[in-house]
Amino acid sequence: MSRAEHWTLGTPPADYVLGHVRAVLTGEIVEDARVVVRDGRIAAVEPHTPGTEPDVDGQGLLCVPGLVDVHSDGLEKERMPRPGAELPVEFALLSFEGKLRAAAVTTVFHGAGFEESYGRGLDRSVARALQLCEVIDSRADGMVDHRILYRLDVRCPEGLRALKERLSTLDSTAVVSHEDHTPGQGQYADRAYYERYLRGTRGMSEAEAAEHVDKLIADREGRLNVREDAMEYLGERARAGKIRLLGHDPSSAEEIGQLVARGGAVAEFPTTLDAAEAARERGLPVVMGAPNVLRGGSHNGNASGRDLVARGLVTALASDYLPSGLLAAAFTLAADVGLPKAISLVTAGPAEVAGLGDRGRLEPGRRADLALIAAGPQWPVVRSVLTGSRA
Repeated sequence: MSRAEHWTLGTPPADYVLGHVRAVLTGEIVEDARVVVRDGRIAAVEPHTPGTEPDVDGQGLLCVPGLVDVHSDGLEKERMPRPGAELPVEFALLSFEGKLRAAAVTTVFHGAGFEESYGRGLDRSVARALQLCEVIDSRADGMVDHRILYRLDVRCPEGLRALKERLSTLDSTAVVSHEDHTPGQGQYADRAYYERYLRGTRGMSEAEAAEHVDKLIADREGRLNVREDAMEYLGERARAGKIRLLGHDPSSAEEIGQLVARGGAVAEFPTTLDAAEAARERGLPVVMGAPNVLRGGSHNGNASGRDLVARGLVTALASDYLPSGLLAAAFTLAADVGLPKAISLVTAGPAEVAGLGDRGRLEPGRRADLALIAAGPQWPVVRSVLTGSRA
């Protein structure tokens, strides 16, 4: 790096050499390695040459690619940290960006829920989703690469109309996840869990929660035509290559088959072993939640992420709602699958899920999104995060 070179405070230079790190590659760890960066891209990852001084001394820390989070709803909670205490979304995004950086996340897909939903604690509406999209679009120069995961409730006509209009204005391929959270199927196959959720988040009595779920099921059963229209629209866009389609909470091999026929590219949070196995047999990447792995199982009785990882069925982990859970989950799995494989679940794997071939690996030509990690006696600690070229 030239002594005359200047760069913005907090932003690494375009050219530098990071030395004396333990570089975590896809299948191995290179001890005492150096990472050469040119024009914000990785030029080389190689053993450190004795007698040479790097621009930055990594002091033996682990060097991993910046984490990629393909499904984050954490911004919702940042926006309303307490019931009724809503913060400006622009501030919430900046605040949440700090948490993402502290968690070594350099690329994040924020879930924008195209739905009208007032039953699961935090209200979601089409207006909120569109506002979120606008704020994320305006944060192009942030210290994290903020992107959008378009989440469509397939039984919501307002959401479908708004999503169609939004996607018609985009030049790039959007990442879209379709979901149906009607109690009694999918993620909420056990309606009793949904009722407990309502009692805990909205203070309903047992009878009130049961009555609410009865009404919700009856109302949504009357929207099957909307569901058919949504699936047809998404299938047309996916098969034409205009969107990258994720199937949210598939529960069976049959649903995976329907997703593949629709042009779906990813199985997101399969709720059963059968669905996960069918997805991998059909060549689909599988995403599971990092909190599921950390807890040792699903919070609502669905498939265990740790079990699916052990079976070799998981491509990527997503934070869901807890950014710090990504790296912690990877280190939790390291004893079972090895650290390189575990790290790939939060780097290369999610980059594949999102269709981003320019990041997620310590390889020449990839973006120099790097994180320096201290393994710690129990949990990993993020010491530094360096971001590369956005070009």
